[in-house]
Amino acid sequence: MKSTLRRPITTGRHKRTITSDRVDAIVSTAQQAQGYREQSLRIHPWVCGRCGRAFTMDNLYELTIHHKDHNHSNNPTDGSNWEHLCIYCHDQEHEKHERAAAQGHVADLSEPPPPLATHNPFADLKALLQRDSN
Repeated sequence: MKSTLRRPITTGRHKRTITSDRVDAIVSTAQQAQGYREQSLRIHPWVCGRCGRAFTMDNLYELTIHHKDHNHSNNPTDGSNWEHLCIYCHDQEHEKHERAAAQGHVADLSEPPPPLATHNPFADLKALLQRDSN
């Protein structure tokens, strides 16, 4: 249900008018974001890709979904553009790109930075499963 009402929104010294179409676009974007978050949480482990912190249902709200190419519209269903980052690592990732932009550098997004976590909890899983089956 779209309305034609226009409502001024004051932000600081600037005054903006938000139309119902703009509100619909904002709501649609928020719904899409919720969709890819749920999908990413289903297909990726609940571990920060940088610091290795593990998450449970109690603290899952601190785990964010980061777009590797910084394009929030690029949401392939296989999750190849998403990585889980804790809120602290996510903030550091975006600060890094903001600092580079402020200094006039173009960030190279073609290759993701190496993860800070080097431990692989599933490294010997195959051997453990074979040992248990014998």
